[in-house]
Amino acid sequence: MTSIQLAQRGTGLLRTFNEAGVLSAADVHVALRLGRMGRETSEEVLFAAALAVRAVRSGSVCLELHRMREIGVDADETWDAGAGIDPATLPWPDIDAVVAALRVSPLVCGGPAGPLQPLRLVTGPLLYLDRYYQQEQTIRRVLTERSGHHPKVDPAIVRRELDRLFDAPVGAAPDRQRIAAALAATHWTTVVAGGPGTGKTHTIARILALLDAHQQAHPKLPTLRIAMAAPTGKAAARLQEAVREQAESLALPELTAATLHRLLGWQRGRATRFRYHEFNRLPYDVIVVDETSMVSLTMMSSLLAALRPDTRLVLVGDPDQLASVDAGAVLADLVAGPVVGEPNPVLEQVLGAESIATEGNPEALTDLERTRLRGGIVRLTRGRRFGGKIAELAVAVRAGDAETALTLLRAGGEELSLCTPEDTASVRADVVRAAREVTTSALDGDAAAALTALESHRLLCAHRQGPFGVERWDRMAGEWAAAGGAGPDSYQAPWYPGQPLLVTANDHEARIYNGDTGVIVRMPDGSLRAALQRGSEPYLVHPTQFPAVVTVFAMTIHRSQGSQYDTVSVVLPEPESTLLTRELLYTAITRARHHVRIIGTDDSIRAAIDRRVLRASGLSRTPESQ
Repeated sequence: MTSIQLAQRGTGLLRTFNEAGVLSAADVHVALRLGRMGRETSEEVLFAAALAVRAVRSGSVCLELHRMREIGVDADETWDAGAGIDPATLPWPDIDAVVAALRVSPLVCGGPAGPLQPLRLVTGPLLYLDRYYQQEQTIRRVLTERSGHHPKVDPAIVRRELDRLFDAPVGAAPDRQRIAAALAATHWTTVVAGGPGTGKTHTIARILALLDAHQQAHPKLPTLRIAMAAPTGKAAARLQEAVREQAESLALPELTAATLHRLLGWQRGRATRFRYHEFNRLPYDVIVVDETSMVSLTMMSSLLAALRPDTRLVLVGDPDQLASVDAGAVLADLVAGPVVGEPNPVLEQVLGAESIATEGNPEALTDLERTRLRGGIVRLTRGRRFGGKIAELAVAVRAGDAETALTLLRAGGEELSLCTPEDTASVRADVVRAAREVTTSALDGDAAAALTALESHRLLCAHRQGPFGVERWDRMAGEWAAAGGAGPDSYQAPWYPGQPLLVTANDHEARIYNGDTGVIVRMPDGSLRAALQRGSEPYLVHPTQFPAVVTVFAMTIHRSQGSQYDTVSVVLPEPESTLLTRELLYTAITRARHHVRIIGTDDSIRAAIDRRVLRASGLSRTPESQ
């Protein structure tokens, strides 16, 4: 029986909310299955169970019961503004009645059908699917245990290496990169948060150099075992390249980076998902994870469970960016959540009290920042990649200041512009210009120049389908490029010089990663190769080596994470789209080096800035079972 057929068997609340688009057929399917297995017939409990499933599917770890009426119509890629039913008009059950029914439900308490307790009700009240509750508890337990003591270090050596690796501070302003390195030396778990261009990978390389030098200062100690990882192959490759570019000047050994799946030893078809787990720990002294904002609750739980207690863990990322497409926003929760841990007096020894003082300079650490240091958390704030109006716009969006953002965009200038979806002349000009430059370099066999031109402009969308989606805008941009002389000579040809590519699957042996972008170039002998960016030198592969690849003129904002372009043109959907959020707009804006073009209305911009991603979890609080 299909999910749709099972959903149709639902009655009352399940059927009403499924037909309204709040619950999917899959949500109803799971709730009905749980009800049959646990012999639960309460309409309120089954409805809450379906909402809990929907919450996970929407990125939350649990369902905040007191906010369940804030859930809107499902915002999938085919969402059509105005076609849905206003959720406020639906017959929502009384929240207190739902909580009371859950407290006595066999799905929460167990019952005559057996010990199965697939739902977990905790203070808040929060309703979890038990699997996600257990994962959250694993993360909290491991981090709490790791914060209970600190590594033993030689303060003199750490301070000497900090002086070697970091410039002397200017005036009284604290060097937060230096503080991050000191935290990593003196804490088992360190969180380094920061926006684009704040020097996160610069800091990672110096953290590793500091720890390696500290180890080498003790000849009897073995070589430091270092692992670098990221949630995607593309992010891992970028991390590896960034660290290797600095390795020689920092006296670092040659290091490689892997996806978290490869680090943990993914085992397809095995009862134990990963080779490394709670009973077979990872064999490393230091593990650095970049782009942590994209790490889901499930993956973070697996990683922390597999850590040895004496392994330093450094989590790096931007908590204001879009989170993982799966459930959880772990980095944001850790940065915003309660501080766990006691002050480490060695930190002040290696930094000097003046480095973390709160007085005498507007850039000095705030009292809140000093408190976060106790938990091994530091935020890098000084942008080095871009500034000016783009930085001002990003700050306004992050702060929720829609009027300032609109004022900046309306003022225009060299860095910012605003146009309507009907006014495509400027974006068309950029698409054609970039495509021509890419094609000219590709025909000349200049792979490096072709890749540089490819990153001169990128068209970004929130949706995949519909009038504001990737499918439509990618097709339009391809037609513009072809009309401008940058298309294939024959539509029968599978490959052509200047063809922009997006890799959609990993091939680790071939060093090809999901999310890589590249371009087809013509070699001197007339053959074609695909050029991918790998550090300062292009990586050339035969097009037939790709596991999966598509021609790309536009991509989703999610896909663009971790990348940078000279100019980005951001297509915003209508205000009613629940995909339109502050985090989405911030992520899109911060992909640009020199210019941001917003294609949308004032109402869409206001809606994006006013709407936060509401990912419910318990990591930012301390829930206890009721």
